[in-house]
Amino acid sequence: MRVILILLLILICNFGYGQNAKQNSLLAEIDDLINKSKNPSFTIGERTKYAYKSDKISKELAVDSITLKVNRNMALIYAELKDYDNYISINKVNVELAKKLKDTSGLAVANLNLGGIYKLQSKNDSAYYFFSTALKYYNAFDELEQKAYVLMSIANLQYNEKDYTSSEYSAIRAIKILDALPETENNLDNLWILYNRIGDISSELGDFEKSLEYHDKAIAIADSMEDGFINKIYSINNMAFVYRELKNYKKTLELYRSLVPLKSKYQDYDPTFYALIINNIAYTEFLDGSTEYNRLQNTFYDAYKLAEVNDDEVTKMAVTTDLSKFYLKRQKLDSAYIYAKETYDISKYLSSNDYTLEALLILSQIKEGEEGKKYLNEHIKLTDSLLNLERNSRNKSARIEFDSDQLEAENEQISKENLYLVIVSIGLLLTAILVYIVISQRAKNRKLKLLQVQQKANEDIYNLMLGQQDKVDEARAKEKIRVSKELHDGVLGRLFGTRLSLDSMNFKDGKDAMMTRANYIGQLKTIEDDIRKISHELNTDFVSGTGFMDIVTELIENQAQAYKLAYDFNYTDDISWDLVSNKIKINIYRIIQESMQNIYKHANAKEIKISISLEKDVICLDIIDDGKGFDKSKNKKGIGLKNMSSRVEDINGEIAFTSQPDNGTTVKVKIPYTKQ
Repeated sequence: MRVILILLLILICNFGYGQNAKQNSLLAEIDDLINKSKNPSFTIGERTKYAYKSDKISKELAVDSITLKVNRNMALIYAELKDYDNYISINKVNVELAKKLKDTSGLAVANLNLGGIYKLQSKNDSAYYFFSTALKYYNAFDELEQKAYVLMSIANLQYNEKDYTSSEYSAIRAIKILDALPETENNLDNLWILYNRIGDISSELGDFEKSLEYHDKAIAIADSMEDGFINKIYSINNMAFVYRELKNYKKTLELYRSLVPLKSKYQDYDPTFYALIINNIAYTEFLDGSTEYNRLQNTFYDAYKLAEVNDDEVTKMAVTTDLSKFYLKRQKLDSAYIYAKETYDISKYLSSNDYTLEALLILSQIKEGEEGKKYLNEHIKLTDSLLNLERNSRNKSARIEFDSDQLEAENEQISKENLYLVIVSIGLLLTAILVYIVISQRAKNRKLKLLQVQQKANEDIYNLMLGQQDKVDEARAKEKIRVSKELHDGVLGRLFGTRLSLDSMNFKDGKDAMMTRANYIGQLKTIEDDIRKISHELNTDFVSGTGFMDIVTELIENQAQAYKLAYDFNYTDDISWDLVSNKIKINIYRIIQESMQNIYKHANAKEIKISISLEKDVICLDIIDDGKGFDKSKNKKGIGLKNMSSRVEDINGEIAFTSQPDNGTTVKVKIPYTKQ
């Protein structure tokens, strides 16, 4: 019996030893795979395979601490692959694993990762929540660099929400931590960011002297860095902006011009920074009273082209804003409108509310009457909306921190009511789906209503144009008829009477007197014929020749004159424009207008040819320029071309762009000839 017990004990020990040996072997394999997945000598595809293999083994082991370790490495791979959905999912799993293991470090890292990804996705509420939670865990141990980084991230979020007081407080806390740490390149770079942030906050609050003080400190930090050149030139640019706010244009220009000779050093890092600098120089010179308008205009155009070539919409938006103000102050309202409208379009696309507000204000100053009021009302509504958002965000920090403190207590309560939670979750999910459907349907209805309102507005504008043209033509016609009647019934009558009187006097005097009177009578007849001819010409019906083509002709003449283009406009008379819908005519008008603007801004053309004809019940619009053209295979469609395509599609037409570099551009539009 004792022998049997001893044998069983030996077998159990051997089994346990074998299990431990197997586990140790798998752990060693996982460590090796993780190291390979971090090795930059392998391709990202190879490193991803190593990471997935380590994940597979960790699932076989089913050890939470190993799973957390592997998951943290997987998160790095997902970040490098820009697979943000999986990156978020795995970090949320890591939060739960770290809670289960009571791993404070793991909780801090997972929450920091989630804060970073939500910040990247501009989900500021979620980003603030996870950063605040990460900060709570970093406070529990001495990870000072990470703590400073989290505070800096929170300061940036608060700045974006315009909570300047809280942002400054968070930035100062981060600076105090970094001041006590070694002066590594990374720590100095973070200090530079924080000093610039406080400088920006002070500028927003109108404390320009304090702003200059902190930008000076940022420059000093950049000078102490091994690779701080880019940091320094950005700080100089920021400082120049503050001096411009103080209207110290001499100092502003001194700082901006100091950056021009350094172009070769920053060109590769930031290709459009030079465009921003020369734009700022031109606009500051204009504010300082320079009257060299042609030179300033050319500088603005150079900045615009650089931004466009590098596909930098943000810099282009800054340039178009300054250009619109430049033209507005000089009362060149057409040009001011073009660039203010471009600023508005780009800012809406980029969701840049500050530039949208500025563009709306400029547009309201350019346009008179109802159109100007429309832009002003939109400006007021957007301002009110942003003010409400700012008010709502004031107490957000405290509220989110309070929520994060309550989270653990709530989780404990929720864990006791799993069944209830499942039922409630299903109910909430169904409710959310129904709410989403309702909201989506309402959004679609609002969009449709907006399109209908826009369509109605376009038609009203066109009808107003036609109405005004008709009134002018009617007034002219009435005036001509009135003058005709006056000539015929008044002057001609009197002349005729005078002629008869003179004629009767021929029998009362001598031969000389008779010849003299005959001469006068002949002259009066000539005058009578001339006046009768003028009367008939004035009474001719000229109104029948006016209409849509006159409006288009006036547009082309005005645009060509403004853009200094030679033009050739031809159209046939076989289209009954009165029977064509206003929607089609409005879109034809806008397509020609947009095309001429594009030619002016991009093509460097000297001549443009426009023709409108009717071929097999299809209205054909051809626009040809002799500009520089573009490569269709390389160039993406800009806003102008997209707008033209959208307009043609809206009226069931077709549009084709034909272009080659240095060989001009041809736009062919075909629209069905549908009569109302």
